[in-house]
Order: sequence, then structure tokens, then C-alpha cells
Amino acid sequence: MKKASLLLFLAILSLSAQAQLRLPKLISDGMVLQRDAQLNIWGWANPGEKITVHFQNKRYKTTTDAAGKWQVALPALPAGGPYTMEIEGKTQLTVKDILLGDVWFCSGQSNMVHQLNIHDVTYAQEIAEANYPQIRQFLVPNQTDLLGPKDDLPQGQWKAAVGEDVRPFSAVAYFFAKKIHEKYKVPVGIINASVGGTPIEAWTSEEGLKDFSDLGATIEKNKDTTYVNSLNRRPSSAATRPAPPIDLGLESTPKWYETTYSPKGWRPINIPGFWEDQGIKNLNGVVWYRREIDIPATMTGKDAKVFLGRIVDADELYINGQSVGRTTYQYPQRRYKVPSNVLKPGKNVFVIRVTNMGGKGGFVPDKPYSIFAGADTVDLKGTWQYKVGTVYRPMKGGFGGGISAQNQPAALYNAMVAPEINYAIKGICWYQGESNAGKPEEYADLQTALIKDWRNKWNQGELPFLFVQLPGFMDYNYLPSESNWAMLRESQFKALSLPNTAMVVAIDLGEWNDIHPDNKKDVGDRLALAAMKTAYGENLVYSGPLFQSAAVEGDKIVISFTNTGSGLVTNDGEVLSEFAIAGSDKNFVWAKATIENGKVVVQSDEVPNPLYVRYAWADNPVNPNLYNKEGLPASPFRTDQ
Repeated sequence: MKKASLLLFLAILSLSAQAQLRLPKLISDGMVLQRDAQLNIWGWANPGEKITVHFQNKRYKTTTDAAGKWQVALPALPAGGPYTMEIEGKTQLTVKDILLGDVWFCSGQSNMVHQLNIHDVTYAQEIAEANYPQIRQFLVPNQTDLLGPKDDLPQGQWKAAVGEDVRPFSAVAYFFAKKIHEKYKVPVGIINASVGGTPIEAWTSEEGLKDFSDLGATIEKNKDTTYVNSLNRRPSSAATRPAPPIDLGLESTPKWYETTYSPKGWRPINIPGFWEDQGIKNLNGVVWYRREIDIPATMTGKDAKVFLGRIVDADELYINGQSVGRTTYQYPQRRYKVPSNVLKPGKNVFVIRVTNMGGKGGFVPDKPYSIFAGADTVDLKGTWQYKVGTVYRPMKGGFGGGISAQNQPAALYNAMVAPEINYAIKGICWYQGESNAGKPEEYADLQTALIKDWRNKWNQGELPFLFVQLPGFMDYNYLPSESNWAMLRESQFKALSLPNTAMVVAIDLGEWNDIHPDNKKDVGDRLALAAMKTAYGENLVYSGPLFQSAAVEGDKIVISFTNTGSGLVTNDGEVLSEFAIAGSDKNFVWAKATIENGKVVVQSDEVPNPLYVRYAWADNPVNPNLYNKEGLPASPFRTDQ
């Protein structure tokens, strides 16, 4: 009897909670609404409940449907604020500090994720001086759903770009918004829905992927929770293989990082550098690094910070026996805070435990390696000592186990995009592609599908869609070569065939040793230029030269471009580079290239009958120096598709 009464009480409580007047997380204090566009305000309450929205001295009335959902449409309103909105049903809600301006949906993978906080050295001054109460970000929480679109988010709030609250802003989106705000003097809202390491198909709806039968089949399979649960319960091959050898550094007494440990049998090695390049052949496992560092007294008794560049793959840093920082994957730059009681004057023992699962392990060159406190800095580069703690045996076959939900088609759309599609926006900024570089040819159709899909979902016509072409990354190759990253860039280029799209060329903004280059400001600024042209109708040069056509003239090929602006130039004053030419055999060789009458002419004595030309066709071209006089780089291209 008591149990039945309790269940009845809980059921009534649950129904009462569901029936309460409620707004989506986006419609909340501090929100930015899109100016000059019809605005949807919606929420939930009891079925059949009368709802009134009060905004700017006007009332908008409606009644909830059978499911308890309600919506009102507000007419287009000019920029301004702050305003207050009141929503009345059986209860009342108030939304405060509302601005009307321009709202941009910013999405993609890690280079859109990367927060100002991650680049706090490069942009220390920007962070310190941030005081833009009319630039606001709504950070969509990371989540997935395999079953279908969600109608709301579990949490989230609008934050202004003021003081420490600017740190979680997407760096690219922040610089984009800042440029737009300063140009047009209106509030700018950023809805940031982005997740690192995710493919484009995860961001596209089921309807948007209808022409991709294999992805559609996967979506249907993933709706079967029994099937998904069986995958997640299935043991991986890692569970059936022999356990890896123990880590001697953690099993010894004392442990290798402890101050009482006396090192024996350690060998010299340099930081930075990969251990495979320093006499340790094909080793996947754990390597320990150790060095005594002299610290001046002026650096002790205060908080310090250690920069350890990038480490492949995972690491843990110990100073004088204390763990002061650890990272579990290779891409973030290591920046560890050292408490004031850790360092001491004179000799300090630094020990770094590095774990590598595949490829070259160790410390990426051309990154900062130092410790600093106050105005003092001590360089950590140079000769250390190393000892191997564990060697992993070569694996046969791959790992089994469950599925990665964030990589599944439509999974991120369902949970992170669908809840926003009723919210009016100015346009979309997209920065993604790295996770699709393994199959670059497919990307052209997938990106076209995404653009059409999101435009259909938002139902605002041909929304401006701005996207970033992949920057240079990985090793330089000084000979003409094939490249998946170049092919991915080509697939991105093809999306420009859709109306009201614009591409930011970022080939010059990458870093050979970092998939997350530090220069986010130029990316954001170039996106803003593209927006000024595409979304705001400005008559300006927003892009570097884009390939238009190529004509064979005897032993030369003459290339024409769009977006040449005031004229073609090299950005370094040197001769054009990164042009390659080939005949019918498609064996490309470097060509002599010159700018003549607003075009580029290429030729080579090795190819008397040229047919094809390529420019900057590499993962990371050495010196792609073709620009327009407005300072914007040319996009890579080829004519031998």
C-alpha cells in the first residue's frame, strides 16, 4: 500500500514537473536574437494552456498543442537592447538582458572548438583586455543521440566576452565576432556547437544523408538499442591479448620519479625530438625522461608554469617527486601550473613519463620547452637521460569493442544542432575536415549535403555558409607528391558551386607539427571578410585567388583566376613557387611560373607538351606564395582530376 502510494506520488510529481512552463536553454538570460528577421519564441507547458509573450510593449498570444508545445512569431526588429521578455501561462518566466543583433552558428571539429584559453600565450593581451559585453557565446554541451533529433539541450547559458568569461570562447569564433561587431556596431551572438575529432556526417541529419545508402543503413542500425548495446558489451581484441609488460618505472622501489631514486643505466637523449630519431627503433610503449634543472632562488616560493610543447602521445610530469601535470592525448600543447611549494633553489629533478601507442613517440620540435615564474625563465631544451619502462608488443588486427557515438552519422546533428534550428540566425561558420581526410573524394558530396541540409532545417532560404579550407599540416615534401589533405581541400573548394557560400583559404596559417595551429585570429578575420561580402553585401575583396581555368599554349599553360583583387603578387617578393606541371603521363615536375597580364604562366623544359598543372598540392606545401595585392593567399588546385 505504501509502495503504491509512493509510486503514485512520484508519477504526479513527474507530470507536474513536465507540465510547468518551460523555455529551451537557448531562450535564456543574456541571449542575442537575430535582428531584422522573424523570431520564433517557443517552449512547453500543459496541453491547451494559454501562453502570452510580452516583448517591447507588445503581446503575442498562443495556446499549447496536445503535446504541450507552444510557439509565437515575433516580427522583425532592429538591433538594440538590453530588453526584458516575460512569458505568462499558469506560471510566469522572465528573460533578462536580451540583445538584438546578428547570430552566427559556428560549428565543426577541434579547430573550431579550440578556446582562447588554450591559446592564452599567443592571445594573452586579447584575453586581458576583453571587454565586449555585446559579444556573447552560447556553448552547446557535447552530446550525441543515435535515436533521433532532440528538442532541447541539457544545459547551457549565454556568456559575454568580458574578463575571464572570454576564455571559453572559440578563438576563431571570437575573432570573427569581434571583427563583425567593430564593423557594424551591433551585438553579435555565437552559438558554438563543435566537437574535436568528428566527421562531417555526424553533423548532418538523417534526411540530409538520404542519398548515402551506407550511412542511412548505419543510422537505422544505430536506432536498434539492442544492437548498439551488444557492440558496447563485446570485448575488444585488446581484452583477449596478453597484458602489456609492467612499467618498470612504476613497479620499482623507489619509483623512478621519486626523489629517493638513484638512476642507473639511463642513456642520453634530446628534448625536443622523437625517440625513433635518436637510436630507439620502432618502440611503442613508455619511455621515462629525467634531468636535473638548476632553478634560481628568484623563481621559488611563487607559482610557476611549465611549457612542454607537444608530446606524442600521453605524458605525466613530476618535479621533485610531485606530479604537476598530465595529458592523455597528443594534440594539446602542454602548459602545466607548478604550485609555489614545489620548486627549490638549485637542483630540481624533472621526470617525464611518456606513453606512445604508435608512430614516432616523444617531443615535437619547434614548440616552446621552458619553465618560468615571474620575469625569470629557464630553458628545458637540451640533453636529458632516458630509460624504457615498458615495450608494447606489435598488435595483430585492430581493436574491437563498442562504437564511438560522436562519429556516427547524424548523432551530433540530433543532439547538438537540432535543438537550435528554430532559432533565427544570420549565417553559419564551419571549420572541419581533418577527420574526413582519409576519404577525401567523398567530402565534396558530404559537404554539399550538409549545407543543403542545414539550410532546409533552418528554413531561412540560402543562409550564408562560410567555411575554412584546411591549413597546411604534417611534414614538408620538397618533391611533387600525392596528398589526401590536398584532395580534401579540393573537395571543400567544390562547395563554392552552391550559392551564398564563401571559403577561407588558410593554407598559410598551419604548422607542420600541430594540427591545431596557434594562429586563430587570421582565420576569424578572414571569415569576417567572407561574411562582409556574403552576408552583408559589402563590395570588397574577401578571398585570395581561386582557380578559374587553364589553357595550353604550346609548351606553356596559362592559368586564369577569380578573386584577383588589385592584382596577383607573391607575398615574399620572390619568384612563384609550388607550381608543378605534367604531360599525358601525369609525372609532375616543378615548373617555372610567372605572373603575366593578371594570369600565371607555367612551363618546364622537362615537359615540352604540358597538359596538367598543380599548385600547392601537398599536405603542407613549402612556400605557397601566390596572393592578391589585398594580402590573401591563393587556394591550392589541380587540373588533372
